[in-house]
Amino acid sequence: MHKNLKLFLLVFLALLVLAMGGAWYAISTINPAQLTQLLSSSVKAATGRDLKIAGPVSLTIFPSVGVKAEDVSLSNAAWALGSEMIKLKQIDIGIRLLPLLSRRIEISRINLNGLDAHLQSNAEGQSNWVLAAPLTQGVPANANTDKSESAAPSNGDDSFVSIENVSVTDARIFYQNGSGPQNIFEVQHLSLSGGGDKTAIQLDMKHANYSLGVSGKVTSIRKILDSWNASPLKINIDLDIALNGKSLLVRGDFHKTRHQLVSFDITLKSKSFDLTSLVAGSALAVSDGKIPRTASKLKGQSKYFFNEDHLPFNLLPMANGKVKVDIAQLGLPDQEPIRDLRATFTFSDDHINMQDFSFELGNGRAQGNVSLDKFRSAAPNLSIDGFAKGFTIEQILADAKSKVSGGDTKIAFDVKSSGVSMHQLASRANGKIQISVGQAKLATSFLNKGGDFVVTVLDAVNPLRKKSNQTVLECAVAYLPINNGLVSVVDTIGVETDRLDVVLNGSVNLNNEEINLKIFPREKSGLTLGIDLGNLIKLQGTLQNPSSGINQAGVVNSAVTIGLGFLTGGATILAENAKSLATKSQPCKTALRPWSDITAGAN
Repeated sequence: MHKNLKLFLLVFLALLVLAMGGAWYAISTINPAQLTQLLSSSVKAATGRDLKIAGPVSLTIFPSVGVKAEDVSLSNAAWALGSEMIKLKQIDIGIRLLPLLSRRIEISRINLNGLDAHLQSNAEGQSNWVLAAPLTQGVPANANTDKSESAAPSNGDDSFVSIENVSVTDARIFYQNGSGPQNIFEVQHLSLSGGGDKTAIQLDMKHANYSLGVSGKVTSIRKILDSWNASPLKINIDLDIALNGKSLLVRGDFHKTRHQLVSFDITLKSKSFDLTSLVAGSALAVSDGKIPRTASKLKGQSKYFFNEDHLPFNLLPMANGKVKVDIAQLGLPDQEPIRDLRATFTFSDDHINMQDFSFELGNGRAQGNVSLDKFRSAAPNLSIDGFAKGFTIEQILADAKSKVSGGDTKIAFDVKSSGVSMHQLASRANGKIQISVGQAKLATSFLNKGGDFVVTVLDAVNPLRKKSNQTVLECAVAYLPINNGLVSVVDTIGVETDRLDVVLNGSVNLNNEEINLKIFPREKSGLTLGIDLGNLIKLQGTLQNPSSGINQAGVVNSAVTIGLGFLTGGATILAENAKSLATKSQPCKTALRPWSDITAGAN
């Protein structure tokens, strides 16, 4: 037995030496120029693009079969800018020897160095990184798809390819969507390392002034590719995503079964994370290389304040699962960080619920719920309800600290609507919203940032405010009932300052966005000349182009008062003053509705 084993080993070693020798001889006789030409013609046939290898090509046999090439490029799509889509300083591929004897191709390494990728998309939704085989004799290259699939080896075939390690260093990705600006992503290092049933991921990249890092493990990428549409698959994720040094832990599982929606259970957790810099091009990662028509459409100036551009509901996943968010502190653009952010997102086919959404800001807190149903239909249903209280204006807006003091704010809302754009959602809305603001000092420069609508209202109420650098607000309340997009205002917007009491009456039609609001300001003293000048003014136009005008009814009433004043020697004017003092208004108290009438728990 011992002799037989020894003989077997000797024969095996002899065969191995002969095989290696034969492989070495075969490789040594290969002309690199011929190999380059073969690779180029193969790529041309498969993609219609030109592969050029301008640098040297070398082959090795020990300890593995290796191919190394320098100065490699791949041509661009005919419609794209620039002649080259990809340029590469060096590529190094290693293939293990022994598995070849068993018809197994095991790639031990793929190393890419100095990669420049120029990715573009155009207004028609085409993307230059989508490689399609050219037409052959008028027949699409995928015409024999069924034949190819039937001829492909089954899962039980012994012949397959596996890749153990992929490394990318010193790479730059240039991305341009249509005629928009070009974004540059610098990838210092990317590695995918296989080992057992896991793939380790390490990524370090930069974009503008922001850095992104990803580290951790996922289920073997090879297993994912082999099983995706073939057999039930469970994908485990354990990643640490760092944005500008602040990390977010992503943990959980995905389950994929053929002909069924993906299901998942994911947790996002962080002690401190910052969303001030959202990574550009995120839509690219979730669109399967296809730019949605709505995203590629050049956006002009909308005639509506709530524009008609379709919301990207088509990017939302059809799935079944749950995502739980637990972030101790989250940084957001242009405001103070929020604390203790918690939410649970549940997905069921084309229905998404955000339940138990809550966070804290300053001394206040907010909570609410959002439901989006049938988001792949022509008229998705959206409902939102919740409240926020205990905040101040200076806490909500980070840049307001030097321009605003005070302003305790409370908000409650319960609104339902349907549509695919902001304009449709606004014009079909039903529900109610209430906002109240307490005592505050507001700089004129801060108020002027409120936009055309706010500035027009303020100027109509108090034309003399431009001569002051500050407004002292005592309170402001807006109760806004909405019925099929019509906002009715019946003494339900009230403002009190140190000098004026103001009440608004009228309506705002969100279908055509027309404004019809009468403004009734009153001096705090209650003493007038018998003429309510505020009654002469109304707010008109649209939300996009508001303007102030003349209230014709107010003109007639004022003229009558003036005429009677002359006829009675001023007695009528004195009577008007006495009436004004006796009926001193309380606009905020009049406008305010019980908070529990808006939504539960808002008290």
